[in-house]
Amino acid sequence: MTLPTVLKRPSAFLPLAMSVAALVLVLGHVAVAGAARQADEGAAAHIFQLLIAGQVPLVAFFAIKWLPRAPRFSLPVLALQAIAVIAALAPVYFFNL
Repeated sequence: MTLPTVLKRPSAFLPLAMSVAALVLVLGHVAVAGAARQADEGAAAHIFQLLIAGQVPLVAFFAIKWLPRAPRFSLPVLALQAIAVIAALAPVYFFNL
């Protein structure tokens, strides 16, 4: 078992892809609509929330399945997933959206 092998598992790369999609969504929204707070949440905010919340069961499944089997390779993947979520949440905090 190697790190690239673990990263090929859907439970490992889907949360990363969802975080990247959420980051692109926020940055795209800021580029198009600006960083001003809006009175009503739009579709972008709801999709962002679904992407972030949808990662929780996937990360939990990955941790439950892979931490006992290969802790040496699953801990870096969990760290990558945490960094990706922080990166997706950072623009929301920075722009106070």
